Amino acid sequence: MKQSNIENTVTTMNYLTATGPVAVGMTNDYMFRIVFQENKYALKGLIASVLHLDPETIEDIAISNEIKPGQRITDKEYRMDILLLMNNSQTINLEMQLRNQGNWKHRSLAYLCREFDNLDHGDDYDNVQPTYQVGFLGFSLFEDHPEFCARYQMRNEKDGYLYTDRFNLIVIELMHEELATKEDIACGIDKWVRLFKAKTWEDLKMVAQDNPYMTSTVESMYLSNTDRNILKVAREREDFLRSQAYKDKKLKTQEAEIKSLTSEVDRLRKLLEDNGITP
Repeated sequence: MKQSNIENTVTTMNYLTATGPVAVGMTNDYMFRIVFQENKYALKGLIASVLHLDPETIEDIAISNEIKPGQRITDKEYRMDILLLMNNSQTINLEMQLRNQGNWKHRSLAYLCREFDNLDHGDDYDNVQPTYQVGFLGFSLFEDHPEFCARYQMRNEKDGYLYTDRFNLIVIELMHEELATKEDIACGIDKWVRLFKAKTWEDLKMVAQDNPYMTSTVESMYLSNTDRNILKVAREREDFLRSQAYKDKKLKTQEAEIKSLTSEVDRLRKLLEDNGITP
């Protein structure tokens, strides 16, 4: 059997005495990326849960887009995703996305298509690797169809017959834990979501108890939250996203005002024309 490169190497126990609010939690996309990039053992547990796998079948994880912890984020790093190859045979892209930019449906599909096209020149198409795009969203993707964990694949529109199981788009909506199915709960996806949303160390430790992968995640969170450089970048990321959300809201307000003014101008122009007055 191939030697696994995934070990639980986090050794600090200081997190056990941590209390009170968490400075930066896992819904911060930078913290999400750093914790799981630096702790492949925790990442193994998360992947196994989301993909409904036995963790022991995950022997190797290779991350292709690692960043240096604590280094300032450049414009090139606007995406806080984790792109990895599992067992040298499956491509997985994980991303925490709280802000609804209104384009996730097509944006995530574009990401998935790019990674699905993973053949080298001359390779047979039957060798294309299974690919997964996994998004943890802080909003409902479809307002009229809320769902906790949805998995989308290519299927026949008449009878749902599966076209291929190698093209997968998974959406997990953080605010809809109450819609978790028995299978979601059995795989522990709901517990991972509670871990991500936890605001205090007490809540984190309660959720993670009896699960070594989650416990390891909390340990890594503690290490990252006590690293001055990592914490600084994580907070800068929050400030940036908050600023972007404000700009988006202001732009939408301005667009609505312009639309209202345009409508009023059209109404007045028609009123003048109806009364034989040339504007």
